Amino acid sequence: MADDCVIRVTGLKKSFPKGKEVLHVLKGINMEIRPGEVIGYLGSNGAGKSTTVKIMCGLLEDFEGKVDVLGYDVRENDIEVKKRIGYIPENAVMYEHLTPMEYLEFIGAMYGLDQKEVNRKADELLSLFEMRENRDERMVNFSKGMKQKVHIISGLLHNPEVIFMDEPLNGLDANAVIIVKEVIARLAKEGKTIFYCSHLMDVVEKIASRVILINEGTIIANGSVRELMEEAETSSLEGLFTKLIGATGQSEKAEQIVNAFENRES
Repeated sequence: MADDCVIRVTGLKKSFPKGKEVLHVLKGINMEIRPGEVIGYLGSNGAGKSTTVKIMCGLLEDFEGKVDVLGYDVRENDIEVKKRIGYIPENAVMYEHLTPMEYLEFIGAMYGLDQKEVNRKADELLSLFEMRENRDERMVNFSKGMKQKVHIISGLLHNPEVIFMDEPLNGLDANAVIIVKEVIARLAKEGKTIFYCSHLMDVVEKIASRVILINEGTIIANGSVRELMEEAETSSLEGLFTKLIGATGQSEKAEQIVNAFENRES
């Protein structure tokens, strides 16, 4: 295996009990990721994306295989891993009675950051996301998009070496989406590694240097967007996804749905 890997996953398996049965979510996946890569981790809902990310971040235990992040075995050194990574989930628990500044100061204190530096960074990032005027408002009345902006800032505040993003654009307005894309590009240029987990093909196609496609707990494609599209003889990532997982007949299904409404109205 390459020595410059920041993430190395070997034979990763994870199962969950489902009634009297066992649900096998990850079925022995392997991957190696290097500094500065922007990985687009793609798959349908339930494919195993979020489970993979949570294991990498040290948030899920009781798995088979080996996961190393920044040279640390996640199973044995999860605290060291958490110190050095950023994690931006789709839905995270937030102390909504706090203001954005209070919340970010709390996050900064958890990482042992200097308060003045935290305030400077927080102010700068809140301004970037057009939320400076909301910095001292209680977040309990914030929209989902506003809360997500604060989550994104909190995940970047401590200057992590690896950033895990699990559907980070959920709830964001169009302008914020553009900003996040630009932030990802700049972080990659600085040598940061981005592991971007999503089912939105168009976004991944624009930001990812490499795509890893997971389906039913198994990795079925791994390569650059161009390489994978050429291999599959398709002109879009969406076409590649459809071809590889065998998701056909969408047009027919859409027509059936429309017809069902039309029949009800008649």
